[in-house]
Amino acid sequence: MLIPKLVYPQALLFTRASIFKTAVRSASFGPQFIDPIFKHEDIDRIIANNELKNYTDVPVKPPTSFQTCSTFYNPVKEKFINYMMKKGNKELAREVFEYTVKSIKRIQIEKYNKATSDEERESIILDPYVIIDKAIENTKPILKLRSIKRAAVTYQVPIPISDKEARFKCMKWHIEIAKDKPSEVRFSDNLAQILIDGADNKGKVVKKKTDLHRQCEANRAYAHYYFG
Repeated sequence: MLIPKLVYPQALLFTRASIFKTAVRSASFGPQFIDPIFKHEDIDRIIANNELKNYTDVPVKPPTSFQTCSTFYNPVKEKFINYMMKKGNKELAREVFEYTVKSIKRIQIEKYNKATSDEERESIILDPYVIIDKAIENTKPILKLRSIKRAAVTYQVPIPISDKEARFKCMKWHIEIAKDKPSEVRFSDNLAQILIDGADNKGKVVKKKTDLHRQCEANRAYAHYYFG
């Protein structure tokens, strides 16, 4: 089927650009293109609110390889895998993450079986992904330090941090601290225990976040340089 040139010239141009410039995929599409809606909850919300007609003639960007409606898709999982990946070996990173999830499940089931009361059992989280999400929320920093030079003097200035960067920073902390382990301990087992500690609001990653906030508090006198 031929596409009229007068109707879709820009879309064809964007499609051609996306083939040869995959590194700048987001720049290959104009502002009239919207991101693909692939999550079940978003689709159900649109249908429930009778907003489906608003998306009838709207051009949509093609989904990336990790955007899927599968029930096994988890954005936090994909981020962790990407941050753990080395030299493009995503299969190995995915395998390590799966071992980490299994280790979290095993540790929590052992705690559940050793619990002596119903109240203690109810407080134990058995879902590994809930633990991972809770650990990330507990260890996300709200401030960071930035080097700003004023009159030949460099100051460490505390500034707010975006939610996206905060998630990246706390995930990198988990991975870096998990690497610092005895040789006989597996990385996945160590990462699992660190995530469980983070979900309980304790451990090395929580201490690292607290230390960063303490440094920001100590340098709060220089905060006005950020607006200068």
